[in-house]
Amino acid sequence: MKTKNLLLTFTILCIAFITGCENDDFKEAVGVCPVVESTTPLSNAINVPLGQIITVTFNEEMDPGSITSTSFIVAGTTPIAGTITYSGKTASFKPAALLAENTTYTARVTTKAKDAMGNFLQVEYVWVFSTGAILRPVVIATDPINNAIEVPLNKTISATFNMDMNAATLNNTTFKVNQGVNAVTGTISYTGQTVSFAPASPLLANKIYTVTITTGAKNSLDTAMTADYTWSFTTDITPTVTATDPMNNAVNVALNQTVTANFNTIMDAATINTATFILTQGATTIPGTVSYSGTTASFKPTNLLVLGKVYTATITNGAKSKAGTALASDFVWNFTTSLLPPAPLVVDLGTAAMFGTFGGNAGVTNQGLNTVINNGSIGTTAASTLITGFHDGLVVYTETPLNVGNVTGDIFTGPPAPGTATSLAIAQKALLDANAAYLSISPAAKPGGSDPNAGELGGLTLAPGVYKSASGTFKISNGNLTLDAQGDPNATWIFQTASGLTVGIAGPTGAKSVIMTNGGLPKNVFWYVGSAATINSAGGGTMVGTIIANSGVTFSTAGNANQTVLNGRAISLVASVTMVNTTINVP
Repeated sequence: MKTKNLLLTFTILCIAFITGCENDDFKEAVGVCPVVESTTPLSNAINVPLGQIITVTFNEEMDPGSITSTSFIVAGTTPIAGTITYSGKTASFKPAALLAENTTYTARVTTKAKDAMGNFLQVEYVWVFSTGAILRPVVIATDPINNAIEVPLNKTISATFNMDMNAATLNNTTFKVNQGVNAVTGTISYTGQTVSFAPASPLLANKIYTVTITTGAKNSLDTAMTADYTWSFTTDITPTVTATDPMNNAVNVALNQTVTANFNTIMDAATINTATFILTQGATTIPGTVSYSGTTASFKPTNLLVLGKVYTATITNGAKSKAGTALASDFVWNFTTSLLPPAPLVVDLGTAAMFGTFGGNAGVTNQGLNTVINNGSIGTTAASTLITGFHDGLVVYTETPLNVGNVTGDIFTGPPAPGTATSLAIAQKALLDANAAYLSISPAAKPGGSDPNAGELGGLTLAPGVYKSASGTFKISNGNLTLDAQGDPNATWIFQTASGLTVGIAGPTGAKSVIMTNGGLPKNVFWYVGSAATINSAGGGTMVGTIIANSGVTFSTAGNANQTVLNGRAISLVASVTMVNTTINVP
């Protein structure tokens, strides 16, 4: 019996050797034939990446020598070239080139493949898959943007893609920066989806740069861009000072000079300050306020400059353009202040000098109990009835219990009584003289006036001279105005405004004053006002000088108890003068 069993087994082995693995009894007895268990891509897969490696995994180890281009074939319309490798139980086919877009491929493992025991695949294994439209990398943003101007010279150049990229493909051969034909060297880095180029040295000023990212740049699946991506930008110009006031080596510069410098480009205002705009006299740094507007930097000294001194102004290379480009070097210039005080300005008031207030042809009105004209008269060429609320010695001009004004001089008007033909003649002569004085201090007669602070005189200290409002109005609202005679008793100031003059602001503490220092005298201060003047409408404060206004002067407002003081004169040519609790001290 034992001999019969051995004979049967030998017979089966012989049959298996001749017929392969077709006998199921044999498979159960000695093993299995090779079978394809899985593939990559799966059968009927779609949108397969173009760089896909095709693999097939068997149920057992295969004979590597049988896994060749004749047993593992991939074809589109025709078979494609590739490299075949085998490891473990898996055979891999790496195409020699990327697969084509939107193409169906057929992969097959033929019956020439056999296992390590020499058993062949019994049935050819075939599956298909399809590629899709490839998603290629695209540059979606750049910094600087295309055609950007005024780009900082220390700019790091970058580009952002629509997908993750293969960092190894982003290098100096795929990210190129050129200025004309000259290549720019730099360091390339990649993070997120953004590639950056940091130039090895600052870019050149006012130059056009061209950046190119070539099709050598690939995404994480090694898919290249469709075409090179190119953009350009222009770097910032180097800021320079194009003009100064005073000019370099200027002489006879006014002591109240605001020093200015104009640039060739818009600057970063934050870099224009007392650390970058410096004024010195010898080794002494001059204190002052620095401001910037448009393309002009201004240095306003806190105090008046000194006669006959050489001053040095410096704009350092800490001053930068709005794009952050600094001056190439410090800009330095010098000027010399006037050697002598300015010649005194002589203003002849004629017979108008005797008046503390004159109401032209319209009258003078008082609306308080404490109005007084010291050392002077009042007058008008109008009828005596247009002088209200005053008395002159024993002569009363329509005073009321609430409107009492004392004139220490005389009152000159036209008839009726107490006005007379004689007093009218005096008033008419005074008005003619006032008109002549008005014209003598006008911009036409005294040209060249400066506007030190855009019409705002409050908070300033001014040397003698002529000042003209560029806008047509003068205000004293941001503080008191100080007039510094610098020890000259003949120091004279003339202020010219084509329209109005307003002193003070609203509110109980709104009064502002004019302060005389270093020997300045009220008799040498004159105000040319093209329309009307309003002096401290909230009451209080001290005004200085002879005000000659074309269309009226008003002091305080009805109901204010605070005394308003004028050390000077208030003369109107064609309108009235109105006072509320006002003291006028005629110089």
